[in-house]
Amino acid sequence: MLLFRKDAAKVRGRTAVMLMAAALSGLPVVMAQQSLDVDSAQNPYLGSSVTAEPVAGTLNLTMQEAIARGLRTNLGLLLSGEETRAANGGRRQALSRLLPQVNGGVSGLEQELDLQAMVGPKTLPPSIPAIPSPFHVFDAQLAVSAPLLNLSNLAASRAASQQISAAKFTYQEARDTVVLAVGNAYLMAIAGEAQVHSATAERDTAQALYQLAEDRETAGLSPQIDTLRALVELKQQQEDLLAAQNAYATEKLNLARAIGLADSQAFELATRVPYKPISAPAIEDAVAQAYQHRGDYQAAMAEVAAAEAQVRAARAQRYPSAGVNASWGDIGAGGLTDGHQTYLVAGSVNVPLFQGGRVRGEIQTAQARLNQAQSKLSNLREQIDYDVRTALLNLNTNADQVGVAQTNTTLAAQTLDQSRDRFSSGVTNNVEVVQAQQAVAQADEVYIASLYRYSISKLNLARAMGVAEHEGLSYLGEK
Repeated sequence: MLLFRKDAAKVRGRTAVMLMAAALSGLPVVMAQQSLDVDSAQNPYLGSSVTAEPVAGTLNLTMQEAIARGLRTNLGLLLSGEETRAANGGRRQALSRLLPQVNGGVSGLEQELDLQAMVGPKTLPPSIPAIPSPFHVFDAQLAVSAPLLNLSNLAASRAASQQISAAKFTYQEARDTVVLAVGNAYLMAIAGEAQVHSATAERDTAQALYQLAEDRETAGLSPQIDTLRALVELKQQQEDLLAAQNAYATEKLNLARAIGLADSQAFELATRVPYKPISAPAIEDAVAQAYQHRGDYQAAMAEVAAAEAQVRAARAQRYPSAGVNASWGDIGAGGLTDGHQTYLVAGSVNVPLFQGGRVRGEIQTAQARLNQAQSKLSNLREQIDYDVRTALLNLNTNADQVGVAQTNTTLAAQTLDQSRDRFSSGVTNNVEVVQAQQAVAQADEVYIASLYRYSISKLNLARAMGVAEHEGLSYLGEK
């Protein structure tokens, strides 16, 4: 009995760790490597950079609204959006090297010279003073330079365009990740709320059984040890209820952090995710859909295309380039009114002859990055196949576990009813009742955990297929 009590006391703690491990299994590698502590400040998808002002009263928060808030405020998504902006900036820089550059300038000069000092020991003609009067020069110029042919800059511009595509696909992947992270936090809170209800019912049952034991002791039908056992069990259930209430409050705080709600904002969960079996797609169809919709896969292909363009850009530095420079202006002693127009038009062809191995080194660097991008793409393709297959396996297994856990919960409740009747009739002492109570508590915990795992496995499948944002809620049975 003591060993059983020890194992039952660990159920709630094991459940919390088990649920969090299941959640992290579906998130990106950078998230999975973090500690199971959901308050980790190093994980951007568990936080928000924008906090909404609290509103009066209690907010009824649906899962759909929670996900919508997360897509507006989640830190991981905001950081990914800034990466897209940075890629756009890089594209503009690369494009500027292909476009004409126009500059204008105005200069004014007032100068006095010592001509004797400049010519040295030679004697200046008498008509030229050694120190002439100060003179003034005004010069206004408009200069234009334009590349006519530069294959290296052209390839670099194409690489920057591919980097923008990669950043956009990465942003799309980040949105799916936010849906999974927020959905997981919401499901965790639902599971926490269910644990509170279960612990409350178990506490009430323990209270009733303690009262029964006390009444039987008063009537002289049971020894005091039965009452003590019932009291110990009641205190244990009260302790479990406090732990469940604290865990539920923490899970609500985690959800609030992920979607930008103020910590002081009171809210209740308005969505109850039903147990709704779904028809899993065939593995081949699911994998094909993942290749088509996964943002990380599309981003990896864009990264390969960008790396290929970078290799071409590095090699093109060995080719000749051509450009043209032109300027027009006015120069004079007093300003534009008494000046003289000047202009310059010059064409140039640059033929690389010897660059000290710089181009060769840049080609090697670009080729190495291309090889890395290709290897990552190949690995990601295998990873997607693994993700989809694992998600389907977990989905089917978790569905079966829900059925088994539900049956076990019913059987445990029946066992408790029979044990209580046997104790009331004086057939047995309350050791059997206490064990039955613990079996009910454990069965409830397992059932709640199995429902959570089944729900999160649906979201994991949606994310593995790249459709979490658009179809995740429908996978959970929500409209």
